[in-house]
Amino acid sequence: MKTCHAISSREFSTLTMTIQHPHPQPTEIKLRRNSRVLEISFEDSAHFALPCEFLRVYSPSAEVRGHGPGQGILLIGKETVSIKEIEPVGHYAIKIRFDDGHDTGLYSWEYLYELGEKQTQLWQKYLDRLQQVGHSRKEPEIKD
Repeated sequence: MKTCHAISSREFSTLTMTIQHPHPQPTEIKLRRNSRVLEISFEDSAHFALPCEFLRVYSPSAEVRGHGPGQGILLIGKETVSIKEIEPVGHYAIKIRFDDGHDTGLYSWEYLYELGEKQTQLWQKYLDRLQQVGHSRKEPEIKD
C-alpha cells in the first residue's frame, strides 16, 4: 500500500511556480532603436544587450535553423537589420518583426536567456562561419 504525504500550501506554491516558470522571466524589455539593441532584464538580475543582427542571425525560426540538425543557414549582410515591432506571445515569448521582412520564429524567455548567456561564444561562432565562406562583415554605424 502506498502512503501519501500532504504538501503544505507554501510547498505547493513553490512547486507550482517551478512548474509554471522553470526559467527566469523577463522584468523589462527595451528596444534601443538607434543602436539597434534589445535590452532584456530578468528576475534573477541577469541583464543582456542583444544586437538586432545577433537576434536575426540566431532566429529560432525553421527558415534559419532548418527542420533538423545541420540544416541551418548562414545569414550574410544583416549588419544593419533593425527591429520594427515586438509582439508578446502569451506569457512565454515574443515575436520579433525585423525590417528585412523576417517575422517567423518565437523568441521564448528561455531562448533569449540562453542567447544572452552564450552571446560571446555564439557571436564568435557566427564570425568564424562568415570567415570560412569568405565574407567580411562591415561594422554598422551606431547613431546613439
